[in-house]
Amino acid sequence: MLKFDFSGWATRANLKCSDGRVITSEAFKDCDGKKVPLVWNHQHNDPHNVLGHAVLEHRDEGVYAYGLFNSTPAGRDAKTMVRHGDVSALSIHANRLKQRGADVLHGTIREVSLVLAGANPGAFIEEVIRHGDECDDEAIIYSGEEISLYHSEDDKKEDVQIKKNAETKIEVDKEDVEEVVHDDNEETVGDVFNSLSTKQRNVVYALIGQVLADQGNEAEHSEGGEVMKRNIFDKEDIQDEDVLTHADMLAVFTDARRLGSLKAAIVEHGLEDINSLRHDEQNYGIRNIEYLFPEARNLDTPPSLITRDMGWVPKVFNATRKTPFSRIKSIHADLTEDEARARGYMKGKRKVEEVFSLLKRTTTPQTVYKKQKLDRDDIVDITDFDVVAWLKREMRVMLDEEISRAILVGDGRLASSDDKIHETHIRPVWTDDDLYTIKATVDQGDTLGEIAREFIKVAVRARKDYKGSGNPTLFTTEEMLTEMLLLEDLNMRRIYDTEAILATAMRVREIVTVPVMEGLERDGRKLAGIIVNLTDYNVGADRGGAVNMFDDFDIDYNQQKYLIETRCSGALIRPFSAIAIECANKLTVAQG
Repeated sequence: MLKFDFSGWATRANLKCSDGRVITSEAFKDCDGKKVPLVWNHQHNDPHNVLGHAVLEHRDEGVYAYGLFNSTPAGRDAKTMVRHGDVSALSIHANRLKQRGADVLHGTIREVSLVLAGANPGAFIEEVIRHGDECDDEAIIYSGEEISLYHSEDDKKEDVQIKKNAETKIEVDKEDVEEVVHDDNEETVGDVFNSLSTKQRNVVYALIGQVLADQGNEAEHSEGGEVMKRNIFDKEDIQDEDVLTHADMLAVFTDARRLGSLKAAIVEHGLEDINSLRHDEQNYGIRNIEYLFPEARNLDTPPSLITRDMGWVPKVFNATRKTPFSRIKSIHADLTEDEARARGYMKGKRKVEEVFSLLKRTTTPQTVYKKQKLDRDDIVDITDFDVVAWLKREMRVMLDEEISRAILVGDGRLASSDDKIHETHIRPVWTDDDLYTIKATVDQGDTLGEIAREFIKVAVRARKDYKGSGNPTLFTTEEMLTEMLLLEDLNMRRIYDTEAILATAMRVREIVTVPVMEGLERDGRKLAGIIVNLTDYNVGADRGGAVNMFDDFDIDYNQQKYLIETRCSGALIRPFSAIAIECANKLTVAQG
């Protein structure tokens, strides 16, 4: 701007308003350098209420405004009132406000208004409700700060602001410019300058500012005594190779006198497109055209959950046997010993009693839970979908996965962890006692293909010791299933065209891939598969120990808390009802 009539705080940061809200220092950072209308008392129903415009400057303390009145009667009257001290306060109208609690984090300033300071003491926010009582997307914000005149009463100076940083300014006297070009018989510098376009005026600002900076003639600002070292229109430093010297500037003005036009001199010296130095803004079309773009629309409402493949979870959790009691006792009579066999009798010999062992184990319950909490302000502000219902679904999904993981392979946490689901409460099929889980090992093969071929053989052979119910299911990794389906005969034809054909060959009902089985190992052996009919696995929970969801409200912190938990036990209840197949070789060898 060539000239400003006054300056003052449009809004102050970290100032608590009367309604409890606080404007943060970064709330209007994006408005730095923005030119907005200067309006009388936020009245929009009459164009005569537009008094001029204001240029905004973001500072750590808030947003500072430089105001320039237009030449309309209303503008002249307002200028007189400001100079006379009748009006001495500013306020802003902002929209797109974003809040977290009482803090206003972001917004867009749409106008600056002159207001009667006496009628608006202190700082407060006057809400402008547009879309219902719960919406505060627009507001009029009063800072309570007084404005100050930007020029002296005789108005002899016209300020050129070169905004090198947020803390410094330069003043250029009319007389400094007129010393370069002055002729009583020709156009004045003011006349020539007024003929320039906005782009060309920016060139002049940059030239004058650079010359004064090079010479060290840094003038103090009329109020703050600080020095500006950057063009107010620039947002990045001008590179050294593009800086013009004092002699260059004198040559431009000398040629302007010769050519009769400063515009022609600028073009002759190749400075017409100096704005191209502003790499952060385009110099054609509509600047900030993105403001006209439509708002992005969310295609996922509520947001989709990024999870592991959960297809295996119901095949584990729903397939288990359920009992309404959690303390499970299993007693088995071992009739495999010779002492339990029937005996032949010879006349005259004494008959010997049968002897066999009773085997017993008890499994006790443990609590498994997930806990969450949300600020009630956030719950109220999220209106696109029911965030509470969405959160509860997520909690149930993850609880079911954790219990299913513990049933099949254990939770994988260290025994010292407070979050551990202990194997004595929910016994993993993989590591269960040999009485319940048959252990088989793939100890041949140097490539994935060879290991997969051997895995099928080991699984089929282990079925002779299987004593579980019906036709079991094979739980394995995606890697192992892929390698088994890729097996070829000597004619390079696939041996197993489908998973169903492969399952039939392995004497299982179906094959289910389990992502959480990837990479599991113990004692140097990597888990490759588990064959089990989970009807032989019992999950018990006492009355009240089933899966329950609890809600609680913390009035001190205005937070809603949620808890989902179950108290249950789990264990195989039938001997030799599962087969765990492990590989002595790692399954990371490249396919050969």
